[in-house]
Amino acid sequence: MSHVEDPETVAETEALKPQGLNAALWSRIAAAGARMARWPWWVQVAGLYIAARLVSACIFMAAALHQGVNPWFPAKPDYWNFINIWDARWYAEALQSGYPALLPTNAAGTVQESTWAFYPLFPVLGRVVSGVTGTGAAWSLTAIALVSGVGAALVAYRIFRHRATHRTALWGTVFLATFPVAPVLQVPYAESLNLLLLCAALLLVMERRYLWAMPVVVLMCLSRPTGVPFAVMMGLLFLYRFWQRLTTKGLTAKSLTGQGRDSVEAPGNAELWSLGGLTAVSGIGALLWPAIAWAATGDPGAYTKTETAWRGDDLVPFKPWFDTGIMLFGPTLGLLAPFVFVAAFTLLMMSRPVVALGTELRLWCCCYVGYLLVFLHPQTSTFRMLLPLFPLALSAALVSRSRAYRGSVVVMFVLLQIVWIVWLWAWAQLPGGGDYPP
Repeated sequence: MSHVEDPETVAETEALKPQGLNAALWSRIAAAGARMARWPWWVQVAGLYIAARLVSACIFMAAALHQGVNPWFPAKPDYWNFINIWDARWYAEALQSGYPALLPTNAAGTVQESTWAFYPLFPVLGRVVSGVTGTGAAWSLTAIALVSGVGAALVAYRIFRHRATHRTALWGTVFLATFPVAPVLQVPYAESLNLLLLCAALLLVMERRYLWAMPVVVLMCLSRPTGVPFAVMMGLLFLYRFWQRLTTKGLTAKSLTGQGRDSVEAPGNAELWSLGGLTAVSGIGALLWPAIAWAATGDPGAYTKTETAWRGDDLVPFKPWFDTGIMLFGPTLGLLAPFVFVAAFTLLMMSRPVVALGTELRLWCCCYVGYLLVFLHPQTSTFRMLLPLFPLALSAALVSRSRAYRGSVVVMFVLLQIVWIVWLWAWAQLPGGGDYPP
């Protein structure tokens, strides 16, 4: 297939051509850009993603030089020790020792922290890689995270390409790769694996390949707790497609010629059945890990009790958001803060760049934020949990075609990576003991 210039790329190149710049220098810059633009899309995406991870690695290494006394290793650790802390230790324990048959409890009988809070797909894959390669848990899990991150960037680009030109989709992928918490995609956490599976599932749903999405969704549900919002999304999407089917039934001959016809093709019976099947599979998948924890320990609340052990409180929907609001803003403004957040997010979902994402991606973002509002205990780890909202990276790229704007966003994101790593990843004991988790 012959190469065709992206019209947006040509327009930007001409618009940005400086009048006073030496012609020879501009010619070299333009030639280098043209050569890069002719590379296959997957080379461009992978190259930019790897470059972003190298930048994050430099930030990690710089922060490690200033790391003092901590619970895991001597001060000033090397890169590999520095990235294998926090939840990485729990995943390594799950890989090496599995999950306890009895939930650990204190003297009062309260369930304590254990590996049951960490979904099994990531450590299971790590055990397979360790068995094949002979490497330790840290190396195996890091390798899976790195490869999964590249894969997630490639699939995210494919998703963005459904809604934007090559250049804008590429910028959206760069925003994702440089997001302030994107360094977590190169550490032994399950975020990158979950992001890859989530992107794959959303791409298949957008392309209406619902049967192919079923095994992907099951694996996604075993990687991180994104199954519940995905199941809700699929249920709402099924109702929406069913409503489309009903409203287009009995179209007049005039509408069938294309006049007054809905821009979205209504689903047929076979498509509705497969979509309904995916909805059912998503619901089952969302409950799979809690059911496994129940079966293995004999406690029906094994997963939720272990998950809430870190917050030191029972799971009460919505309540933590009001508690945090009161803590940050006082008794009056704190009660209003969650409602202000919901109103701001609603306005965001109605903005033109977000509307351009299409039904499936907008619905996912709404369902995921709804899930966070119902179940999440807002804290410093909340920043990391925003990664599944990756479709908004494309919306940010759609705000403006200006390279000055897009470049400024990338610079701001990289600077915020420094803040995230130095403030949250590096250990600095708080006056009351412990530290804020990343």
